[in-house]
Amino acid sequence: MEPFLATLGYFVIAVIVVVIGLLVFEWLTRQYKDWDEVKKGNQAIAMSISGKIIGICIVLSFAIYHSFTVWDTLIWGAYGVFLQMIAYLLFEMLTRKFSVETQLKANNTAVGIISMGVSIGLAFVIGASIT
Repeated sequence: MEPFLATLGYFVIAVIVVVIGLLVFEWLTRQYKDWDEVKKGNQAIAMSISGKIIGICIVLSFAIYHSFTVWDTLIWGAYGVFLQMIAYLLFEMLTRKFSVETQLKANNTAVGIISMGVSIGLAFVIGASIT
């Protein structure tokens, strides 16, 4: 029965960390509200959100593999969300020719795909560094 309870615990932690992560990312964006844009059919923002969710879950999966307790997983998950936020801000800062946020709001799917790739790609790097 213990493995079932552990799985449930990790699942609950994952949901909590993903929700908190998405709330933090929503707070970071000033030009739009994520779920309002998704409701309007903005595919670029949907891709960006999907990348964030997948990225957070990748980090959490590595944390589960390498942690000894549920609390370790929670701490690594929170740290992973923090690093994902830094990655998003760096992505915005390093794209000098345009604003990522403005392009996502304008439903530029090319930027949405790149945003998704940045989140997922860096999640593997963050996750692999968890020891």
